[in-house]
Amino acid sequence: MSLFSVNEEKCKKDGICAAECPLSIIDFQDKGKVPRPFDHSESLCINCGHCVSVCPHGALTHKNLAPQDCYQVDKELALDVEQTEHFLRYRRSIRNYKSKAVEKEKIEKLIHIASHAPSGHNVQPVHWQVIDGKEKVTELSSHVIDWMKNMLKAQPDLAKMMHLDMITAAWEMGMDVVSRRAPALVLVNGGSKDPFADSACKIAMTFLDLSAPSLGLGSCWNGYFNRAAMSWEPLQKALGFPEGIINYGTMMLGYPKYQYYRMPNRNTPRVTWTD
Repeated sequence: MSLFSVNEEKCKKDGICAAECPLSIIDFQDKGKVPRPFDHSESLCINCGHCVSVCPHGALTHKNLAPQDCYQVDKELALDVEQTEHFLRYRRSIRNYKSKAVEKEKIEKLIHIASHAPSGHNVQPVHWQVIDGKEKVTELSSHVIDWMKNMLKAQPDLAKMMHLDMITAAWEMGMDVVSRRAPALVLVNGGSKDPFADSACKIAMTFLDLSAPSLGLGSCWNGYFNRAAMSWEPLQKALGFPEGIINYGTMMLGYPKYQYYRMPNRNTPRVTWTD
């Protein structure tokens, strides 16, 4: 088949697919005929699936996506504004975890959800990596401590501003302030020279972060691990990064030891309105 086919019996010739195509590669200039791909459209298509998803009639089938392959929209599951605010504000950074391991199936479900996060030009550049087990997390966190000790020697002012002196001291006393003895870490990695990777990885990780409570899990961004993984070669080797791949975000994951009962306020947003 060509880039897409149209079921002429279902098509209402309303042109919605052409209007919504982000690359404008669907020809609907002749309003009396069904849409068709422009010449050379196949080389421009980003496989976003908008044309298939937006058709109310299920008339368009992309060569890589059929209507029946899509997850159907259920308006009964849509959140209203109050539910949306509660859902987003309920999210907390969890730093105390039960000793219970996180089931592989739950991590896979979170990654599946998060893999649908937007990415520039639909390039989907995210490489997921899961560190499973408290012992392995602690082993890798020791490399972060080594990075911190090196930072205290090489850039003492910056290191102290980041409280690396206190964190390394706590480590020597048996306290893990790096990964909080989390039973699992989830990493989002991507190409070091990929212009889309940084934002795509962070957006995808945010999706995972927000989804975790729905499975009874808690999460927390691990900025220290991320900083070390971006530059500390021993940690990069321990993580087995392929050539050209770096870490753009690390998340602690586990079952919360404590529950939260209130949602604190934040500062009034700083907004500049430009008319």
